[in-house]
Amino acid sequence: MGCAGGDQIGTEESNLAPNGGDNGAPPPDSRGAQWAKDAGKKGSSGSPVLVYHGGPVQNSTTYVEAIYWGPSWGNSSFVGDKQTGLATFYQGLGGSKYAGSNSEYTDSAGHVNTAVSYGGNHVDLSSAPKNGGRTTPILDEACSHATKLVANGYYPVYVDSPRGHSGYCAWHSTGTCPNGTQIQFAFFYNLDGDAGCDPGSPVTSHSQGLSALANVSGHEWSEMVTDEHLDAWYASNGEENADECAWTFNGTETFSNGSQWYVQGNFSNAAYSSSSGYDGAGCINGN
Repeated sequence: MGCAGGDQIGTEESNLAPNGGDNGAPPPDSRGAQWAKDAGKKGSSGSPVLVYHGGPVQNSTTYVEAIYWGPSWGNSSFVGDKQTGLATFYQGLGGSKYAGSNSEYTDSAGHVNTAVSYGGNHVDLSSAPKNGGRTTPILDEACSHATKLVANGYYPVYVDSPRGHSGYCAWHSTGTCPNGTQIQFAFFYNLDGDAGCDPGSPVTSHSQGLSALANVSGHEWSEMVTDEHLDAWYASNGEENADECAWTFNGTETFSNGSQWYVQGNFSNAAYSSSSGYDGAGCINGN
């Protein structure tokens, strides 16, 4: 089933190398890429203060359906604890103190809503893209495999392809499905054994691959709820709230279902203005 992209920023093809690679950069019609630690990107210059650009934030309960794409998701040794672990992650994310680190941001309808309803996952064993340089295939995948397409829906797509030469671990975007519903979706590489996207989690009950996916999942969800259609809250340097605290941590998070996660913090304008936060410069995570 094809999908027509919404809120397009630039041309996707411009971000693709002649060999089909992605030139190490995320697609132009996405935002908030979690840059890998080894990408050489140290952040943009300019004020870190997030500015409101008039678009919506997620001020209703986020409905989440996860999609696992690629033939490796049919291999139990590859799957390991990743699918069950991420289900636990999303089931405990709503109402957690970590989720609350996004709640100060508003639109005309009110504050970011930190509630999450998890609708389960889907597995597609067809071949997944080898790079994340386009949003259209990921939007198509979400539109065609999700059971429930709703405007407050968020559809993270986890492929089995490794990051390779891409400079980022994940990104999020928005687009319109054939039924006319504009949804939110995200792309995640397989991060097993990927030192550049590894948070170094102290939670020993999780595999390295799960820990890496959970951290970037928190990053992209946080940016989605505060910049739902890519036109709400971001700084003059183009960065969103999770970008500005990338790869900084303040201990292990305990989610509302009691599960524990090692997830980076998010930028708070209020904390920045008072020179507070765990880094003294605006990063908070609920601890």
